[in-house]
Amino acid sequence: MDIAFPSPLPDPARPTRRRAVALAGGALAGAALALPAVAAGAAGAAGDRLVFDHAWGRTVLPAPARRVVSLGYTSHDTLLALGVVPVALRHWYGGDDSGIWPWAEPLLHGARPPVLRGEVSMERVAAEAPDLIVAIGAGISRAEYAVLDRIAPTLVHSAGTSPYGTGWREMTMVLGRATGRDDRAGTLVAEVEARLAAARARHPGWAGQTAAAAYHWAGTSGAFLPGDARADFLAALGFAIPPAIAALAGRGDFFRDLSPEDLSPLDAGVLVWVSALAADPDLAALPMRRTLAAHRQGREVFAGPLASAAMAHASVLSIPFALQALEADLAAAADGDPATPVPSAVAAGLVAS
Repeated sequence: MDIAFPSPLPDPARPTRRRAVALAGGALAGAALALPAVAAGAAGAAGDRLVFDHAWGRTVLPAPARRVVSLGYTSHDTLLALGVVPVALRHWYGGDDSGIWPWAEPLLHGARPPVLRGEVSMERVAAEAPDLIVAIGAGISRAEYAVLDRIAPTLVHSAGTSPYGTGWREMTMVLGRATGRDDRAGTLVAEVEARLAAARARHPGWAGQTAAAAYHWAGTSGAFLPGDARADFLAALGFAIPPAIAALAGRGDFFRDLSPEDLSPLDAGVLVWVSALAADPDLAALPMRRTLAAHRQGREVFAGPLASAAMAHASVLSIPFALQALEADLAAAADGDPATPVPSAVAAGLVAS
């Protein structure tokens, strides 16, 4: 009997309050009985085991993991950066048949692990015979965790963190420890920190400006809030979150729809439109966008499919990719000269000819 949990809406530019489906108690019990029991701490001396406390309890690995199923929507990025090719990975959206985006694809080294799409059954996970299941950023419930943990030791988000709120630093260090690659994890984090610091040093003026990450989807516009990867990416570059957007934060939300009659919270020093499209005629024609000073003064940036996906994945691999894709546009938008063209906004049709 399958127990399955759903994929979130496959588009990072369209926000979604992703959540797992509640499981019926009878179905859960039946599936749990059908799965092999795994005693997480059965092997190895106490000093040799790796202990991880998290939101749903404690996970113990008898030794660094080698066969890893990646159920988090982006955790495969981190595993690949660490040199671990998952035995199966979770498809989020887009990309190619491998489920991997360009910043991570070379690290597959020709491997093609199975891609778990849509609803992922527990039996399918068990068939891969993993010694670790990474469900950080998978949005699973406590009940789902209990079943997965009978297949293999399972990691989820830490206590006090939302299911999708694990930052890239913590993700890297936790998975580095779980796979016996602590040193590599520390190096990766330091390298990304250095890249961000170098960008801030190249653009000291960014520290005095605000920047907003925004979306427009199916007639609805809104802002990504502090704690979301897209907003946090801009903050890591030195920009401040506009007070009007910061005031919308709360209840664990990562985004907030705005009234179509009032987009003023988006009127930041730099306005970054996050989109899964290469060009967005609906956004270009949005009447209230034209009321924003950021539009009139040429301070809009358009983060298209690759750039927006890199921001949304927010991994040690995708953050440098996003920086390389967007730095020049951010600099053009933030230079204080309305006459400076922002290439991405021009290409997307956001600038009136």
